[in-house]
Amino acid sequence: MSKPRVAIVFGGRNSEHAVSLMGAGSVLESIDRTKYEVIPIGIAQDGRWVLASSGQRFAIEEGELPEVDASGAAIALPSGGDELVAYDPGSIPVELGSVDVVFPVMHGPFAEDGTIQGLLEMAGVRYVGSGVLASAVGMDKAYMKTVMAAAGLPIGPYVVVRDRDWRLDRERVHKEVEELGWPVFVKPARAGSSQGISKADDRDSLERAVEFARGFDPKVLVEAAIVGREIECAVLESLGDEPPAASRPGEVRVEGGQSFFDFEAKYYPDQMSLTVPAELPEAVAEELRAMAVLAFETLECEGLSRVDFFYTPEGKLIFNEINTMPGFTSLSVAPQLWAASGLTYPDLVDRLIQLALRRSPGLR
Repeated sequence: MSKPRVAIVFGGRNSEHAVSLMGAGSVLESIDRTKYEVIPIGIAQDGRWVLASSGQRFAIEEGELPEVDASGAAIALPSGGDELVAYDPGSIPVELGSVDVVFPVMHGPFAEDGTIQGLLEMAGVRYVGSGVLASAVGMDKAYMKTVMAAAGLPIGPYVVVRDRDWRLDRERVHKEVEELGWPVFVKPARAGSSQGISKADDRDSLERAVEFARGFDPKVLVEAAIVGREIECAVLESLGDEPPAASRPGEVRVEGGQSFFDFEAKYYPDQMSLTVPAELPEAVAEELRAMAVLAFETLECEGLSRVDFFYTPEGKLIFNEINTMPGFTSLSVAPQLWAASGLTYPDLVDRLIQLALRRSPGLR
């Protein structure tokens, strides 16, 4: 019997392009090629889909972030079918055969936000991870908080700053933010990997922080600072009818001198530490794991998610956010949480592909 054909898709038209490549590099290195036929496909910054070239770089080298090498043969995925076709300039299109599943190791807008999931749904192709709705709501932090609060999860105070609010009613925005108390954290509503986030301690720094975040997204979220430890938990869909499983919780600490968990802390060496299991009372750890599963099920997630919380000195858990396609290098938090829970990175990759293969395309 032929091996399932898995297309690993990475890159994309957003600021998390490099993060996607780093995760894809780990997947390509770890996937069992005796079990799967692998097709690496990059999406360049200009939106072109290409077969990965032999010289494609996936890691940060000498401080330089990787990006998709767009010199490879162009790829098309016709709507309504699962046939990948490669196009070389001036040549006859070459059919690459049926793709059994797409593994989109992608983050941010036009990728993790339901965009590529909708494209694959229209093409009738199975894929790893959550569907359109869960991906879209999980990406938009404002709607995510609304949905999670409705499910009963504890949410910290925040203000949503939409483009029209900032342009036409800025004084009202300032007053609403001041009611949160200083400092606040300002972030793009629909970005990840800590892109565009900054801390504001007063009115002037708020102006700068909002303008900085608006460089990534015209919709901005301003959150009250929460004193507490950052505890994260990964959730994985069951292969059968059992409920989703939660990993052991882990505590993230910044080691590089940054005042919060920013991009460099997440992706540059020796900038963060992860303690698994987190030092928590057993009852708190179990409550956190149950809340993580509740968040996963509230959005009707599929595959894998990472759910982040704050644990305050008063002993309270506060939901921060859910990531429907978390950072996915072998050293990223979600894979490390599962490794500490008994599931190795190669086995996690295999599990996600098997989940996708068992899933029927379309409404479910």
